[in-house]
Amino acid sequence: MENEANISIYRAARTIKRRQNTLYNALRSIYDDSIFVGEISQLWPQLPLLANLRCGLWYSSKFHSTCYFKSTDGHTNNWSFNTSRLNLHVALLAGQKGGCIIVDSTRKGKRFPDSMSKTIPIWTCVLNRSVYNYRKKMCNGGVVLAKGNASDEHEKSTSQFTADWDCSLHLPLWVLDTEKAAIDDRVEEWIKELDASGADIVSLASCLKKPLQPLWISQKTVIWLNEVPDHDSWDFTPIILVSASSQSGIIQNRTTSEFSWNYIPGAGDDEESWARGLTPNLFWKNAYDLINSGPDICNQQVADIVEKDRVYRAQRGQIAPQVIKSSKLSGNSSDLFHVEPPLSSDISDLNIDLKASDESCTISWLGSTNLAVGTSQHAAEERNVDCILNCDQESITVCLSNAEAYLHLPMVNSKLDRFSLLRNLPSAVNFAKLNISKGKTLLICCHGGEDISVCVCLAILTSLFDDEGIFDDGKSFNQTRITKLEMRRRLVFICKFASNARPSRGNLKQVFSFLGGGSVDLV
Repeated sequence: MENEANISIYRAARTIKRRQNTLYNALRSIYDDSIFVGEISQLWPQLPLLANLRCGLWYSSKFHSTCYFKSTDGHTNNWSFNTSRLNLHVALLAGQKGGCIIVDSTRKGKRFPDSMSKTIPIWTCVLNRSVYNYRKKMCNGGVVLAKGNASDEHEKSTSQFTADWDCSLHLPLWVLDTEKAAIDDRVEEWIKELDASGADIVSLASCLKKPLQPLWISQKTVIWLNEVPDHDSWDFTPIILVSASSQSGIIQNRTTSEFSWNYIPGAGDDEESWARGLTPNLFWKNAYDLINSGPDICNQQVADIVEKDRVYRAQRGQIAPQVIKSSKLSGNSSDLFHVEPPLSSDISDLNIDLKASDESCTISWLGSTNLAVGTSQHAAEERNVDCILNCDQESITVCLSNAEAYLHLPMVNSKLDRFSLLRNLPSAVNFAKLNISKGKTLLICCHGGEDISVCVCLAILTSLFDDEGIFDDGKSFNQTRITKLEMRRRLVFICKFASNARPSRGNLKQVFSFLGGGSVDLV
């Protein structure tokens, strides 16, 4: 009897939460929070605005770029500096522009997500100390500048840099001193991992004029508008962390002249559970109509917008998965929708200005390797490539003169099939070897251009290229036992050019299993 009562209370709580977390409530909450984000970005209009994927992407229509700092890397006693998510493009962009603003949010009753409280502060500290170590070696004559001779003036300025360079770990006041000390004890270990990863610290050291330092701004932060400092006046490069949502973890009822609705903190989080196929890009294209339509017709409006976009894409031969009702859901939750196959956040069409960094996060060429990764949507329109390896579930129409220059190997995420990549990697590597050995360029694409295509490219790069990124037909691979460290070094090389790369752990495991399975045979 007691168990039945507990179950009933649980079901009642879930039902109430589901009714409060409606689509309109989520979109209206995001819209209200975006006003705050816009106000903060206008305080420092010269600084680029970045979205921390994926939640942060909902809170503005005008992002300069994106980044990927995970909260799990900042969880207590689970702190990590992940070389698979270096985000070096953020540091380089901050160095070029004098700082940057990063937007994220959290549903919990916190002012900031752990990605902002600890992950990013750890990241800034490790990079600062790594740059300091490099400049110290340069002052001592241990490192030669890549561009040749160093002038006396440059050596003096470098010496001054190292003297004033702040290497401290800067954490917010609410992080306990004991936790700060525990994190600080591990920083040297993370610096060694960074150095071993082969990351381009030389470029970072030449770009950063001041050390990186995080600043935290939430809706509770008091800012005197007549005393806002110019970002150039600080003796550090500011990484301004903006938590978009209100601090309260309690759903608040709000009322306008026309509608009553419930405010949801961190509404942009976990979009698969509420967005019904709507992407940030589609939302901001139709934000005015959606917000002013009210809660009664919002669901139907979103369905119409998503279907209209799907038809538009399908007519142009683009990937257009259909939004359908989930057969797994029943009862009161039958009105929830999901997308098959799962959609990643639609970054490729978002209004992102990348002139100061990578002009397109859709096609990224990896140095002089003749390899590129990108989205299948843009691969269909790409004409400056000899061969295309399509890893998306759907085939595409390509602009290639030779039909043999196109190979479609449908692959899905490891959450749907744990061995999808592993089964297809031998064919992918053989296709790459056959074409790259003839001096041809190869584009590897998937739906989002950030996970599966990156992992396939990693397998090809490791199997067929040496440490210098030169094609050697698999000779060095056959003579080397691939370790996780070596694979991580290759991944860092890819991320240097494809800043939007976000390979999942499950897919990386499959790549490692493939690379550890034997030699590369000649085709």
